[in-house]
Amino acid sequence: MREQKSFRGISQRLARNYLSNLGGEAVSDDRVEGDDWTATLSSEKVKAAGSIELTEVTVVFEGEASAVEPLVEDFTRKAMRAGG
Repeated sequence: MREQKSFRGISQRLARNYLSNLGGEAVSDDRVEGDDWTATLSSEKVKAAGSIELTEVTVVFEGEASAVEPLVEDFTRKAMRAGG
């Protein structure tokens, strides 16, 4: 299974920490691995409105559906509390 989601208002570092707290191990600045899943992180500045820019972090979750589906749900819950 592969799922890609983007989140605004959090940093790539914070996303990596959330994934580590959810059972993963950071193997590099842009990759976290867990049991039966991996997450690849990237970030870019995007225009929110007018001249306002936000960081948008994209996470590509890959692995067994039984591991990825609850991971995406838990990560999304954490990211929504932090971001705007």
